[in-house]
Amino acid sequence: MKTPPDKAPVFGKYMIIAAWVLALALLTMFFNDQLDRQRNPNRQLKTVTDGTLPVVRLQRNRFGHYVASGEINGQPVEFMLDTGATDVSIPADVADRLGLERGRRAVYQTANGPITAWRTTIEEVRLGPIRVGPVPASINPHDSTEAILLGMSFLRALDFSQQGNTLTLSYPRPGGN
Repeated sequence: MKTPPDKAPVFGKYMIIAAWVLALALLTMFFNDQLDRQRNPNRQLKTVTDGTLPVVRLQRNRFGHYVASGEINGQPVEFMLDTGATDVSIPADVADRLGLERGRRAVYQTANGPITAWRTTIEEVRLGPIRVGPVPASINPHDSTEAILLGMSFLRALDFSQQGNTLTLSYPRPGGN
């Protein structure tokens, strides 16, 4: 009578392959998270209180931009601060997801030339404990990214200053100082 061949070596090969696949998957997840932290180092905002006023401190990302997680009308979004933008500029796909209504068309001058976008109003923009609203904004059909440009229609309601790689945002102090 013949003895059946031993299946242990075949099973062992499958276990080694499975271990390598698992290791590669874990490394991929780790490095994707590291890259995302470099792109948006402000997923968890650093906030302090200066007397009674909240202060948000943003770190510049490795590309030289201030990117931060926040909310529009209570829904999570990602912002890129842009002091050169007149309004908050929202990509059309993101605006649709947020349920923002398109108002009248307007022409905006951008670094790439004029574009036509829709005006809208955001009830509330939130960056950590800082809340501003209503905020004029535009819905940009030419932007295919997910990042919302947080322009001067939001920033003009705040005091902000940059020191090194840190941008500090706060409400204006009563009386101007």
